Amino acid sequence: MASDKIAFLFPGQGSQYVGMGQEFFSEFMYVRDIFDMADDIARANIRKLSFEGPLEELTRTVNCQMAVTAVNLACLAVLRKHGVSPSFAAGHSLGEYSALCCAGCLTEEETLRLVERRAFFMDRQALRKKGIMAALVGLSLSQVEEVLKQAYKSGPVWVANINTDKQIVITGSEAGVESASELCRTGCKSYKGRAVALKVAGAWHSPFMDEAKKEFLKYLAAFSFKKPEMPVALNVTGALSEDAAEIEGAMAVQMVSPVKWADGMAALFKAGASVFVESGPKTVLAGLAKQVLPADGPHKVYSVGDLKSLETFLAERG
Repeated sequence: MASDKIAFLFPGQGSQYVGMGQEFFSEFMYVRDIFDMADDIARANIRKLSFEGPLEELTRTVNCQMAVTAVNLACLAVLRKHGVSPSFAAGHSLGEYSALCCAGCLTEEETLRLVERRAFFMDRQALRKKGIMAALVGLSLSQVEEVLKQAYKSGPVWVANINTDKQIVITGSEAGVESASELCRTGCKSYKGRAVALKVAGAWHSPFMDEAKKEFLKYLAAFSFKKPEMPVALNVTGALSEDAAEIEGAMAVQMVSPVKWADGMAALFKAGASVFVESGPKTVLAGLAKQVLPADGPHKVYSVGDLKSLETFLAERG
């Protein structure tokens, strides 16, 4: 496996848990620098929230985005210190910023500064324009779009994330999302699936975030994205990119655009990635990878977020 092409995958909001990153912080001195930087930029004790909670406070958008990113970057640093070099990078929503850091487009400090402002503007806009999200499971994208056409009569609702061919997250007004969820559960035309309400603070990846996007763009303009050292699977296009200008343009609209995760994973596999390593808390992206990638391989999927999972990965890597 040592010669296989590796893709690092970075999770986003929703992967947080109390205690995340603590083992790496205790074991590796260089991880402490990342958390110190996150604390300074956030002007909050991100380290304490990550390690001790409470979960309710950790889950707040302004804390969660910084904490998850700090853990992502810590996992990335640990993997690299152990000689693991990726050939590709991808991140889900918030995680895309960690992927850009992995690819050399942004420094750790730039990544954390952008995430801090992103979280601030999104959190503020969510209070101004309230919305919710839900995952629809068992319906294809075309079927979900048919459901949304009907549900839109009750209120604005859009596709937010295309995670797999049968797991699609929707976003928008409470009335629109609840109507779509009910149509999914009870059956729309000849198809029927499950709807799971998501515990989020706002209607992410929707036009409800337009004002947040505009405010964030003013801040983003001061940053210069460097040419990536490896292909990055972009959320907005679902395709690989090695062009700094294209990446910067994609990040400018990422906040209000659907996450084409399934397409991005397919693009990574087609380009030759055969080992997929989730670098961050929990195992959400590893689970999605197993659903998206061909069942007969050849590929391997790992999650590295603590000492045990790191040891397992390194032992199998050889």
